[in-house]
Amino acid sequence: MASVGTALRELRGAQKSAKGVSLYSRFVNRPAGRYLAAWSHALGLTPNQVTLVSAAFSFAAVAAVALAAPSWWLGAAVWAALAAGFAFDSADGQLARLRGGGSAAGEWLDHVVDAAKLTALHSCVLIAFHRFPEAYGTGGDGWLLVPLGFQFAAVVTFFGGLLTEKLKPKAPAGSPAAAPSTLRAVALLPVDYGVFCLVFLLLGGGEVFAWAYAGLGVVAGLFLLAFLTKWFRELSAVRR
Repeated sequence: MASVGTALRELRGAQKSAKGVSLYSRFVNRPAGRYLAAWSHALGLTPNQVTLVSAAFSFAAVAAVALAAPSWWLGAAVWAALAAGFAFDSADGQLARLRGGGSAAGEWLDHVVDAAKLTALHSCVLIAFHRFPEAYGTGGDGWLLVPLGFQFAAVVTFFGGLLTEKLKPKAPAGSPAAAPSTLRAVALLPVDYGVFCLVFLLLGGGEVFAWAYAGLGVVAGLFLLAFLTKWFRELSAVRR
């Protein structure tokens, strides 16, 4: 069995750039993913298997939101499963780099799982608002539009970011990585998936969760407008 310590040392030198990454992902999720990647390597798991572990945690949490009445213990369980899924989502890419690079099929699987997770999570919040309106204070039909709007912002941001990275010219090999901005890392916290997962700790609060979720949805919509403007400007400057 491979050494966990050796894998950790190798992974420290095989990290992606921290540019454009929030503080949570940089200092919490990526380090957690590094340890999970090292242990996965020691156990002989492949990156695709780690992706499927991430999916199992995430979709178990998603199903619980839709099927179970809100409570504080449910919120803690949902958050823990979502956070674990997010950490394993970081681990699969790190494990791929540790093994010498990932495959096109592995990258495809990772992105498909991410897209399915985002879509399903907001859909299940909508189901929860419909099934337990008294608990969440979401008796009005207008509340059902909130998860739909949040889902729209999340999916378009996810797809837009991926497509922008594909269309932007790549930096020459060997170029030094751009220094990350602390201000930007802090500003991105409201739309970091790991920070979003924290809102589910409020499930037991019923209406408190609904309003906190709605607030994050508004923030996601505002950030989407800012991202789309930024990405369009960047791509407009690209000569083809």
